[in-house]
Amino acid sequence: MSRVEEAPVDHLYQEVADRIERMIEREVLKVGDKLLSVRALSKEQGISLSTAFQAYYHLESKGLVEARPQSGYYVKFSPKHTLEIPSTCEPSAEAVPVSVDDMIASVYSDLRSDKLINLSLGAPAPELLPAAKLNKAVVQALRNSRDCCLGYEHVQGNVKLRKQIARQSFNWGGTLTEDDVVVTAGCMEALSLSLKAVTRPGDAVAIESPTYFGVFQVMESLGLKVVEIPNDPEKGIDLDCLDQSIRKFNINACLFVPNFNNPMGSCLPDEKKKKLVDLVTFHKIPLIEDDIYGELYFGKTRPRTCKSFDRKGMVIQCGSVSKSLAPGYRIGWAVPGKYKEDVIRLKRMNSVATNTLSQAAIADFLENGRYELHLRHLRKALHTQCLRYLQAISEYFPEDTRVTRPQGGFVLWLELDKKVDAYKLHKRALKHGIGIAPGQIFSSQGRYENCFRISFGLPFNDRVEQAIKTLGELAGS
Repeated sequence: MSRVEEAPVDHLYQEVADRIERMIEREVLKVGDKLLSVRALSKEQGISLSTAFQAYYHLESKGLVEARPQSGYYVKFSPKHTLEIPSTCEPSAEAVPVSVDDMIASVYSDLRSDKLINLSLGAPAPELLPAAKLNKAVVQALRNSRDCCLGYEHVQGNVKLRKQIARQSFNWGGTLTEDDVVVTAGCMEALSLSLKAVTRPGDAVAIESPTYFGVFQVMESLGLKVVEIPNDPEKGIDLDCLDQSIRKFNINACLFVPNFNNPMGSCLPDEKKKKLVDLVTFHKIPLIEDDIYGELYFGKTRPRTCKSFDRKGMVIQCGSVSKSLAPGYRIGWAVPGKYKEDVIRLKRMNSVATNTLSQAAIADFLENGRYELHLRHLRKALHTQCLRYLQAISEYFPEDTRVTRPQGGFVLWLELDKKVDAYKLHKRALKHGIGIAPGQIFSSQGRYENCFRISFGLPFNDRVEQAIKTLGELAGS
């Protein structure tokens, strides 16, 4: 290993740990290999003993290395040694009416039960969120308001909040102003308003498959048809298939989650995002981009958005703080481009205005709550939890199990032997106090019968490990 360059002391251990982690990922260091002693690492890297210990402790918390008494540190786990990645999806090649099953009600009937280890809920655990600072932001919002936040907010949204959202766009390559943003009641309202703005009942909308079941519910309510586009577990939608589908069907809009798709966690490479935008712009088809997971990346830089490549206003970007900051505050937004007036008109008809106090509180937090620092801590925690969950799945599930290895977000997609029915597995797991999301609810046609999704939003502990072990036993029996 080369000597660490000068860096702030707080970041030295992270730099050393990151480089050791990369060596484990590239299998330069293999499972079972002994690492340098703390003293030897300190001497070779020119760092203090405390910093060397912190680096190993950080890797140990991720489950990548283990300390053996009177022996030292050893490589315990490599992501490359986990199970195979699921196969690319092959959905129906037809434009079909949406059918939403009662399965969704069964899976999400009791989200708040303390008796349930709910691995089906796609949200970060409350202990990962800055509750105290958010409470302070609520108090500050009430103090700063002339009417204690009792009045209606502007239909387009709180100006201070829209300015903060516009500033966040710099991270993904955007150059927004507050006038470009429409605040909504969460990301689902943003998606719903966007679909209403660009479609009519009976229209066909291209979506990735599998995809979040909430999208199907919205489309069913709007009387829309869907054309499912195959989704690679790592690199996202198949652009060639999309091109062919556009030529074959009269597609009126596209709705995709390019960054860390739910439920597979795939991320469309930035160069493919540009190709996607070029494709829909050429055919004059609006693209609704759900970027709700974009800030939850595990790498060094945030992946870009499709909106950053949009030059004609054809991309409607939707986002939210529900997955990164405050799920219960229900604050989302749309950046509608050329469809802005339509979205505002529909919002006025649909909800008049978004919650005044929540908007003011989130605006205050984004301005004063050190959001970027919170995100850094959250990303680190989620990445650690992802590795821990993968390690447990590799240990306890049947060897023919396949599982995704996302580089962001907080969901894993598991593919089991074809004889396993994921909905029946869900029912059996409930009897053991474990919640999962069966694959059938992520397809308009109830496909992916032998797949299911779990979230790693809960911090990994003995209870979670036991739940994964039980799931593995149920899947293999």
